[in-house]
Amino acid sequence: MSAAPAPLETLAPAAEDEVEVRHSNTFLRLKKKLERSVGEAIGDYNMIGDGDTVMVCISGGKDSYTLLSCLLALRERAPVNFRIVAMNLDQKQPGFPDHILPAYFESIGVEYRIVTEDTYSIVKDKIPEGKTTCSLCSRLRRGIIYRTAKEIGATRIALGHHRDDILETLFLNMFFGGKIKTMPPKLVSDDGNHVVIRPLAYCTEADIARFARAMDFPIIPCNLCGSQENAQRKQIKAMLQGWSREFPGRIESLATSLKNVVPSHLADPRLFDFVGLTQQTKVEEGDTAFDPVELPKPAAQAVQFLSSLDIDRQ
Repeated sequence: MSAAPAPLETLAPAAEDEVEVRHSNTFLRLKKKLERSVGEAIGDYNMIGDGDTVMVCISGGKDSYTLLSCLLALRERAPVNFRIVAMNLDQKQPGFPDHILPAYFESIGVEYRIVTEDTYSIVKDKIPEGKTTCSLCSRLRRGIIYRTAKEIGATRIALGHHRDDILETLFLNMFFGGKIKTMPPKLVSDDGNHVVIRPLAYCTEADIARFARAMDFPIIPCNLCGSQENAQRKQIKAMLQGWSREFPGRIESLATSLKNVVPSHLADPRLFDFVGLTQQTKVEEGDTAFDPVELPKPAAQAVQFLSSLDIDRQ
């Protein structure tokens, strides 16, 4: 466990220069870009429908604040009705500023639930000093989140993972787990009772960080037990950021590849019947070994979430 975060001040009204930033053309374009990306992800994966109750998990970090902001904005323009409930799990880490999130939720008028569970003590008791606590913390949090979703009647659990998180996880699993696997935009929980969604799946961390700074969200420092620095993830992040600087467009191509999987050109016999493959077998792309490399085509415009959102595409 890391040292406790420094206490934050009570929410204060936005300064005049902050308000001015939020009315600038640059900020409005960024806001529309994020909302458009969230809307497209929701539409592409049918994440939210009429009558859904969406429990948005809020940690106090930039990603979850941005997720909540985008979902609230989209709900205002959506032709279907869905309920949003912000949820925070207070794990009783020493010094955690537990007044920040309730004050923020009330300031924006969103329904919320604060759940207090002393998982900190459990982790400290079970994990030897110096060992990574993330795995146990994650399992405990997951169980509490699922239980809370059931209590409030949530049909969707929204998490704040973005495109960078998804790509980092892909490479972590390949390099250290021997699997081509990542965080999917939508999944069903192991017990089959919950649908988890990641509406920020098309959003970049850089855009989210810019948006959070402009919005002046009351960020809670990420030096708690559940967010210890992961050396392997840190290395992967640095690798991807280096590629992005040196080879513009590479990260976008990687993200696109997640939606263009060709099982017949991998090696998993569970996904493709290599054993039964004959001259008569129809495959998606056939033998392309001697074909010229195809340059990527611009992605087709995705069907927007609930077409009447009327988001400006500037």
